[in-house]
Amino acid sequence: MANNFRMIAKTLYGFESILAKELLDLGAMEIKEGNRMVSFIGDKGFMYKANLCLRTAIKILKPYESFKANSEQELYDNIKRLPWEKFLDVKGSLAIDSAVHSDIFTHSQYVALKTKDAIVDRFREKFGERPDVDLDFPDLRINIHIENNFCNVSFDSSGDSLHKRGYRTATNIAPINEVLAAGMLLMSGWDGQCDFLDPMCGSGTIPIEAAMIACNIPPNLNRKEFAFEKWSDWDEDLYEKIEESALKKVRDFHFKIKGYDKAPSAVMKAKDNVKNANLSDFIEIQQKSFFESEKENEGYLHMLFNPPYGERLEIDIEEFYGKIGDTLKQNYPGTHAWFIATNFDAIKSVGLRASRKIKLYNGPLEGRLLKYVLYEGSKKKSKQENS
Repeated sequence: MANNFRMIAKTLYGFESILAKELLDLGAMEIKEGNRMVSFIGDKGFMYKANLCLRTAIKILKPYESFKANSEQELYDNIKRLPWEKFLDVKGSLAIDSAVHSDIFTHSQYVALKTKDAIVDRFREKFGERPDVDLDFPDLRINIHIENNFCNVSFDSSGDSLHKRGYRTATNIAPINEVLAAGMLLMSGWDGQCDFLDPMCGSGTIPIEAAMIACNIPPNLNRKEFAFEKWSDWDEDLYEKIEESALKKVRDFHFKIKGYDKAPSAVMKAKDNVKNANLSDFIEIQQKSFFESEKENEGYLHMLFNPPYGERLEIDIEEFYGKIGDTLKQNYPGTHAWFIATNFDAIKSVGLRASRKIKLYNGPLEGRLLKYVLYEGSKKKSKQENS
């Protein structure tokens, strides 16, 4: 227990309970849900495992110090007194991310600047020189979170946001965030025990995340690096053991995952990304319009997609979403269809009653994850057969 410490996994709105379950399944202790975050206890190896294996986390932070600051000077003084030389070499580099919810501190970039000033001033006074700022590949990434007058200082163990899995080299006009895709899949109950279709797959993110869930492949296996690899206590042997252990839990998949897109350019990008993720054996990408398609498999089909919503793509919203509803109703019996919509007028045009509506955000846009149950034959007949 002596080597355990509290960590914070940051996530997107609405995914807190999904992330908490992921952490529980991985073996975390004392899990507590918060707002867009979940705190938990584990050791260094678990920190490595969390970064590698969590599908719905954006960052894993290791809290370092907390204090109250009622002015810029107090913030500066409190940061400057901390022994930064224990974690960062004078010839090293740093980057600071900050988030503020406060009447005292109103600009996150200014807070980051004051923090940087305090740290480099300490180095300059102690050693006569100072570390550099490197926003892309720093040796130490520091996270400052201020709520009113309460300041939390943490070390960011992830580096780039964990949605950057490393497999996506080509994207479409409006690509979906990988963490959002994985969270929606988990929320929809996708577990790899049936066929899956994304009928508007764009650059292939949803089918790729679906395959990784189905096969229990660690989502961040393809990442080039994590921030903790530059920490002074980086233990490469331990990380390799964690990775090896996670790979032993990969399982086989006996169904089909398909992605359709009508745009040839999207199909090419999706195929490239599937190949980069080493998932070509599990995912088939086809150039096809959803509106001219029909269900190809026998038995139950799990469908999840991110249709265009008129923000960046010119479409007639009412007509487009009306055709989604018609295609589902006429061509996809025995299907649970889920999709995210950020245009609330569009939802009304679908012409089907959603059995679930879950509030989520796609980037800054508030949306709903909708579930439509399409029965084999009539609804009444289906209920009789299942009773």
